[in-house]
Amino acid sequence: MEQTLFSSDFRLGILGGGQLGKMMLYTTRKWDIQTYVMDNDDTAPAFEGCTVFFEGDIMDYEAVMEFGRQVDVLTIEIENVNVQALADLEAEGIAVSPSSRVLNQIRNKARQKSFYQEQQIATADFQIHKAATRQHDRSYPFIWKSAEGGYDGKGVKVIRSADDLKDLPAVECIYEDIVGFEMELAVIVARNSSGDMKTYPVVEMEFHPEANQVEYVICPARVSNAVSQKARELALKVSKAFDHVGLLAVELFLTKSGDLLVNEVAPRPHNSGHYSLEGAVTDQFEQHLRCVLNLPLGSTDTVKPAVMVNLVGAEGHTGNVIYDGIEEILSMPGVTPHIYGKKQTRPFRKMGHVTVIADDIETARGLAEEVKGKIKVVAASV
Repeated sequence: MEQTLFSSDFRLGILGGGQLGKMMLYTTRKWDIQTYVMDNDDTAPAFEGCTVFFEGDIMDYEAVMEFGRQVDVLTIEIENVNVQALADLEAEGIAVSPSSRVLNQIRNKARQKSFYQEQQIATADFQIHKAATRQHDRSYPFIWKSAEGGYDGKGVKVIRSADDLKDLPAVECIYEDIVGFEMELAVIVARNSSGDMKTYPVVEMEFHPEANQVEYVICPARVSNAVSQKARELALKVSKAFDHVGLLAVELFLTKSGDLLVNEVAPRPHNSGHYSLEGAVTDQFEQHLRCVLNLPLGSTDTVKPAVMVNLVGAEGHTGNVIYDGIEEILSMPGVTPHIYGKKQTRPFRKMGHVTVIADDIETARGLAEEVKGKIKVVAASV
């Protein structure tokens, strides 16, 4: 089958047209693979780069069924899709990766956390509730997470007292212990349908204190070889438990006592792997496509130490976007900006990222700090 993917009638479908979809298209254009994309916004980042764009709601059963029947292989760039439609497309013989079964386990955080418990995979202690309630046995403070729909810091709140539970949405949720961690790590696992698996190097994630978004991703993580090896082994264990096809980004807490706990996973390309566009032999977006098309996996080796800087909308700025300072960072060695193509900015909206590569990680981290100070994502008129 592999030989018929390229410059042929073969059609790859992607549900979701955001920046992850756009960056997958870097590879499909390079390889000349016909790519169909569906999103409900015809200004979505992936609109320009695909072969055919369908305007439709990826949560709508009929829309996903109609779209899926027109492609040979279907993948996603976001978990919030109609899983029942994916299951029915699989029953009709359409190859869906990750599968509806895997997505169903992962997209709901309550099911995901229960899965770790069943599989004896270490994770922070938690309780599941049908809605936020004051009737619980947690000690304050703890973390409230909505079971579905949360991302980029949304659907997550630190609960310091009973008053903090008042205005939360009436949805299924998790009450989770706060973990005393040394740092947050991530490992991306690649797995194709033949069962071949590879892990990317362990990365370290630094978060924005207010927005609860990743601000920097550092590769390799500044941890010992023993911790790195343990993290990659744990990520492989998680991947094998889910039996997924595609990429699986495994987010981990390294506790102050040296233990590793699984926080959560994403069955797709992930913010923690954006550094790979310039920092790895095979970037995560190409690797995801190699997985879902059952092609040989590419090398996950690091080309050079790399730091990824997220570009998010500045506070107080909403409107037509301007990347103030981009010319200045383009003059810096080893610095590559990726602009996602979203025309409108708003506070903390992900608008792009910058990869910084250097001969050593401390130099790259220092340059990343400079980049952060030089470029601002602002509105044309505030």
